[in-house]
Amino acid sequence: MGAIVETIIKFWESTGIANFGYQNGIMIVVALFFLYLAIRHGFEPLLLVPIAFGMLLSNLPMTGIFLNDVVHEGITNSNQMADAGIFSIFYMLKPILPSLIFLGVGAMTDFGPLIANPKSLLMGAAAQLGIFFAFFAAIALGFTAQEAASIGIIGGADGPTAIYLTTKLADHLLGPIAVAAYSYMALVPIIQPPIMNLLTTKHERELKMDQLRTVSQREKILFPIAVTIVIALLLPSVAPLIGMLMLGNLFKESRCTDRLSDTSANALSNILVILLGTCVGASATGTTFLTWSTIKIVILGVLAFGFGTAGGVLIAKLMNVLSKTPINPLIGSAGVSAVPMAARVSQVEGRKANPTNFLLMHAMGPNVAGVIGSGVAAGVMLCMYGGY
Repeated sequence: MGAIVETIIKFWESTGIANFGYQNGIMIVVALFFLYLAIRHGFEPLLLVPIAFGMLLSNLPMTGIFLNDVVHEGITNSNQMADAGIFSIFYMLKPILPSLIFLGVGAMTDFGPLIANPKSLLMGAAAQLGIFFAFFAAIALGFTAQEAASIGIIGGADGPTAIYLTTKLADHLLGPIAVAAYSYMALVPIIQPPIMNLLTTKHERELKMDQLRTVSQREKILFPIAVTIVIALLLPSVAPLIGMLMLGNLFKESRCTDRLSDTSANALSNILVILLGTCVGASATGTTFLTWSTIKIVILGVLAFGFGTAGGVLIAKLMNVLSKTPINPLIGSAGVSAVPMAARVSQVEGRKANPTNFLLMHAMGPNVAGVIGSGVAAGVMLCMYGGY
């Protein structure tokens, strides 16, 4: 009889129910909320569903799916590999996943609007204001320069770049920074419109823009080559990111590597989104995520995103005043590098003000410029604080 009781007790102690704590409950509620936003409201489900489900699984007690000790100390033998947990192994691929993600992004990106309207670079640059605002705010809150740089990059709305920079400067903050960066990317349709409407007048939102010129194939081929050379020479530390972004784009634009372009943009990208999304979500465990430091990071991240959006809109307003042709300031908000979500938000808000407005292609200029801009900002941070 005693053996039976002992067996029952051991079974009970091994269940998730017996080990369930309030931190697990809070994080599971957050995960379910993200799933609701993704599935019910369609807020970037390709990102938010794997992130939310990874968060849900890792916060169910005793699953062993994500182990912080393994993640931070690494795997030294085959026995550890067997017990490491699938998301722990995914997470340890973080040094290469951002660059590979950029390969797929490049294969899906059309730089034509940026080439047709080079002034879009100014909006993409201005939208990086949020990065530097959050950097100085984080310093004021007591974070180190390396930690502040990693937190600030959230303002670029560029998940892969945030992971790339944080891995090199403040790896211990990677979980909350990655979750914040990808969550805010997915929540662009909620965060940006109030800021866009606050900073623009009805007349400005109604402005119709002239059609962009046609960009030749030669220009589209030369662009990724030239950008790679220039940025790699100026900021060698971000050559893996920008280089893979431009390689993917060259696959697309050369028209002689269709199979490589298709694989990069579809099969490979989908696999990487699953790996990166689930492991990023899984890193948000209650014991490591529910801290004052994380709360500060989440608040700074949304402020960085807001200031980045505002910076793009305000520079677009100035450009409209100085330009001979109309520039709708709404496209400036797309200067954050959430491609193509931010550009779609500009289009939606423009259509609300003027149903005949078509801003999508105009907004794609600052949008893809923002991808380059956030990479450059990360390179500057690495040069200043990464020992390059």
